[in-house]
Amino acid sequence: MPSSDPFVIGSGLPVPPPVWPRTMPTVRIESDIQAIQIAQDFAHHLKQNAAERERSARFPLDELNRYSASGLWGITVPRAYGGAGVSYATLGTVVQTIAAADGALAQIAQNHWAAVAVIASCGTPEQQKELFSLILDGKRCGNAFSERGNKKLTDLSTHLVPQGDHVLINGKKYYCTGALAADLVPIVAVDKDGVAWLAIADRDTDGLTVLNDWSAFGQRQTGSGTVLLDNVKVPLTRVLPAWKAYIPESPRPDSAISQFIQAAIDGGIAQGALEETVFFVKNRTRPWIDSNQDNAHEDPYTRHILGGLFARLSACRALLDVAGKKIDAALTHPTPETVASAQVSVAEAKIFTTELAIDATNRLFELAGTASTDTRYNFDRYWRNARTHTLHDPIRWKYAIVGNYYLNGTAPPLHAWS
Repeated sequence: MPSSDPFVIGSGLPVPPPVWPRTMPTVRIESDIQAIQIAQDFAHHLKQNAAERERSARFPLDELNRYSASGLWGITVPRAYGGAGVSYATLGTVVQTIAAADGALAQIAQNHWAAVAVIASCGTPEQQKELFSLILDGKRCGNAFSERGNKKLTDLSTHLVPQGDHVLINGKKYYCTGALAADLVPIVAVDKDGVAWLAIADRDTDGLTVLNDWSAFGQRQTGSGTVLLDNVKVPLTRVLPAWKAYIPESPRPDSAISQFIQAAIDGGIAQGALEETVFFVKNRTRPWIDSNQDNAHEDPYTRHILGGLFARLSACRALLDVAGKKIDAALTHPTPETVASAQVSVAEAKIFTTELAIDATNRLFELAGTASTDTRYNFDRYWRNARTHTLHDPIRWKYAIVGNYYLNGTAPPLHAWS
């Protein structure tokens, strides 16, 4: 029987916008070190009830409020506007840390940080001042980007039409991670010439409806539902020329930033699964009969497999760190060469984090044994989350991009999925 509670996952009901101001004040983070420490503390809190929360049928609004109040959502706001302006290597560490505890919560913030990057790269000083101030005060950005039914991902049917001091937007968006509980909803829409703009609407704008209809088997608590746009009015002061980041002669690393955060989420999910594997093998798993060992953690084959997985996890972290530094370099000196280098480094990291996330979440059961499949542990959430999230963009194309870059000197394509 359908639920009458809009916050029940998959209810299909419209969700009211969040109440503002929220009861918890937002922390102003001032440094990279502080950001990492707060992320570690929050991840520890998340892990205490992650399995029960993921099993729950309700959207994790309380945890989300605590997450955004931590100040982590504002750490990439430039120092000139009052933010910490942390490096992207630091952001990667923060994202991995949160995702190791809860992959869904980590993903909810992904599009927020991507929106901050667009504001920084394409916004006017006046737009940056207004929007960054709202973000530092604790306002959350959601996402209204993707569509269904179009021949290509980049073919958008959501249109904006100028009307005096504002634009009117009509369309329908899917996979709108974060929009359900957002304060601001960045909408990608095209003008009459097919040029893409980012219009940042208030969540409570008339005609903007968010449906809680996400029904995937993984990342269930991301609330990645549908956004309906019926003559949504957005002031021109909130409309940003997102297309400017993708000019071949003067690109910005916006796409690399979006992909980088996706890769860090996958790396974090892998880390969380490996931590569960170690704990279970050491405390619950029985040694295999032919091992002639008293404890499962003494099994030489188990040690061999886990050694390989942890070595790959270290490689993922290193690749993400390199990719974060390449993004920082491209932001400091944006050229076709620095942006392409950042994209390729992110693609390399994405390959490794995707493959490790799927392998590590599968090996958890192989190494921990039959007891680990008991539903009370809810370990399958790691595999379900990894398998669902890694579908965001196929790594078979990442291999091709990397190979073409080194073999033929061909820069990756300039779009949000590369």
